[in-house]
Amino acid sequence: MVGPDMRTLLSFTALFLSVIMLQLSTGGVGPLDALSGAALGFDNRQIGLLGSAHFVGFFIGCWWTPRLMGRVGHSRAFAVCTALGAMGLLGHTLTENPYAWAAMRIASGLCVAGCYTVIEAWINAKVTNENRGRTSGIYRIADTGASFAAQLLIAVLPPASYISYNLLAIMCCATLLPLMMSRASQPKLPAAPRLRPGLAWRCSPLGVAGVIVSALSSASFRMVGPIYGQGVGLVVDQIAFFLAAFVLGGALAQYPVGWLADKFDRRWVLIWLSTVSMIACAVTLPASGGGTVAIMGSAIFFGLTTVPIFSVSAAHANDFATSEERVELSAALMFFYATGAIAAPLVASVLIEAFGPGALFVFIAVGHLGLILFGLARMRARAAPEERTRYVYAPRTSFTIGKMLKRAREGRQ
Repeated sequence: MVGPDMRTLLSFTALFLSVIMLQLSTGGVGPLDALSGAALGFDNRQIGLLGSAHFVGFFIGCWWTPRLMGRVGHSRAFAVCTALGAMGLLGHTLTENPYAWAAMRIASGLCVAGCYTVIEAWINAKVTNENRGRTSGIYRIADTGASFAAQLLIAVLPPASYISYNLLAIMCCATLLPLMMSRASQPKLPAAPRLRPGLAWRCSPLGVAGVIVSALSSASFRMVGPIYGQGVGLVVDQIAFFLAAFVLGGALAQYPVGWLADKFDRRWVLIWLSTVSMIACAVTLPASGGGTVAIMGSAIFFGLTTVPIFSVSAAHANDFATSEERVELSAALMFFYATGAIAAPLVASVLIEAFGPGALFVFIAVGHLGLILFGLARMRARAAPEERTRYVYAPRTSFTIGKMLKRAREGRQ
């Protein structure tokens, strides 16, 4: 006989399926756009602009969707965001103008943030303390697994193809089906979190710096990485595995880094992560001449060292926040992440245009050097907190993710 907690968990199946379809449709559009832009003759700056435009839409979606849910409800808000994402994907087939594509990427970025906002608000409203850990674990597996698969889709989607963008649009539309066909009742409308960037800086300047450097690493690699891959001689299917290797490395790092972040001073963990990230950047450059296996290995190493920085930074910032501040702190950290992610692809593409593919990892390494120096300075400014929250894997998905993570950080699962 199925118990009440299991029934609650099963009721989330539609949400998890929507997460998978959302990642498969939107997770592949970034690298596909980079490869398609190169095939159509876009210069590197224009390709970088597409990645930056995605995060402009992401920021708009994070801010706007909670308010939209307050007016029309969860399901209608989800449908609106999905429709915008499908329109953005289909619009790619109507023109070959890079600036029109950038506008369409704003729509797809809004779709990602908006859909995640609805899904996470829905889960948070329905989850209980008894099944919170299992629900979060399944949600993380669905999201990460689909993100990994989305990168591999690039191996079978021809660049600059009508068919490729239509297939992604079809999957985006399919995102609606699990949620719209579910008989689960909609939760009560959530209150939109206030956006207070100053709160994050007041709690932890190092936490803010960490999430910005995390954005610099991840957004640059995922949006401009295909340009680097082509520059070092990878073909399309190899670029897909190159990007997937980064996602795999990030997933593998979460548990060991979480153990370290709970056992040792998190500032030292951040400093050492950035130190090893610089080594990963230095290894990646010569690996480009060492064959496919060396390139894939360097991508896994790069993901291992850079992806956990966001979660460690968020955990460190939460150590200085009160329980009442943690939801708004999460939104503030996401604001700084989005800000860094908007700038990073464009800056990285300009550097690649001027200095060649290796400039991508030089740019990222400089960012991590800055985090090391700032971390050492902050350690002289104040002592580590006496009481610390638990380390929690923090997805960069929406401003409302803090509501899901708040009780997990406080140890009430």
